[in-house]
Amino acid sequence: MKVPQLMPWIGKEEAKAVRKVIESGWITEGRKSEEFVDSLKKLTGAEYGVLAPNGTLALFLGLLALNIGSGDEVIVPDTTFAASANAVLLTGATPVLAPVNNYDYQIDISKCDNLISEKTKAIMPVHLYGMCADMDSVMSFAKKNNLKVIEDAAQAIGVRYKGKHAGMFGDIGCFSFFADKTITTSEGGFVVCNNKDIYNNLLLLRNQGRIERGSFIHPHIGYNFRMTDMQSAIGLVQLAKLEKIKEKKNEILGWYKEKLQDVGEIKFLELEEGSEYIPFRTVIICERAHDLMDYLARNKIQPRSVFYPLHKQPYFEKLGNPDIERFNLSDERFPNAIYGYEHGVCLPVFPQLTQEQVDYVCSVISNFYNA
Repeated sequence: MKVPQLMPWIGKEEAKAVRKVIESGWITEGRKSEEFVDSLKKLTGAEYGVLAPNGTLALFLGLLALNIGSGDEVIVPDTTFAASANAVLLTGATPVLAPVNNYDYQIDISKCDNLISEKTKAIMPVHLYGMCADMDSVMSFAKKNNLKVIEDAAQAIGVRYKGKHAGMFGDIGCFSFFADKTITTSEGGFVVCNNKDIYNNLLLLRNQGRIERGSFIHPHIGYNFRMTDMQSAIGLVQLAKLEKIKEKKNEILGWYKEKLQDVGEIKFLELEEGSEYIPFRTVIICERAHDLMDYLARNKIQPRSVFYPLHKQPYFEKLGNPDIERFNLSDERFPNAIYGYEHGVCLPVFPQLTQEQVDYVCSVISNFYNA
């Protein structure tokens, strides 16, 4: 039996929606995109929202709209996809890496006081693996240190923390609709805020420094951060499936927990108190994780590791400086990020995954440890 890591849940409905857009003759950003934005604002509770080409550029756009740039510093958790820090680097600012906790591997605010300098302008919590970070602590820390908050909610569409949607706590929230996300448009992103001035910045920055298309007067520096109506048409169909996706992913998580409950070498991520959960991956923390992944692959099951710590990424070496505490990239400062990578395995959790496939994955895992 083959079990892939991912299979986007797209089919005839999405194809029909795209065909209608093509037949309409309007394939760039237009009415379908407006409808998609309105639906996303309704879902998240955002007053304002704009589309972006992908999640990385959504973060970049959000940072620019907050006037983050050269000479500034932004606190980013050490365990996250590289795009979080790369978006900071794109602005000319510097990411300052924060330790993560040892139960869901999200930013540990209790370890962030020594990361503050006169250059620190923002903090970027990442809602990792389909659950929210501890936003009460993040917001208290940001208020105490007068920081902007930009939430990387790429993996958390549809997820709420204490009743409030991810991305709606800080100044800006950013989402991704890449193929492996809870809903997909193949590529795509979304930026939300509740501040009109920030929203105006977003409008200018994403549309070549102008509000209206067709004008050749550009009062502001800007770029092209648009999507297409074809992508938005797919997104609208996907949004209609969101509750079913949430239900199915949690059902699959339940299957894993039931089948693996007697495997003592394994534990699951703890859910952040107050957070909902739409599993982006089924993450297990286990013994001999990388040997297990090799064994799964030999049995035609496609695993993934937990994210490689940013402080160990080769391209971050130039940012390190052992004489400055916040830029000391020694392993001793990031034990949980290292442990998560060395012991974390991501199992498939896409909606079409069958109970038979989950049973097979669990039997292979059990055989590995029994052997």
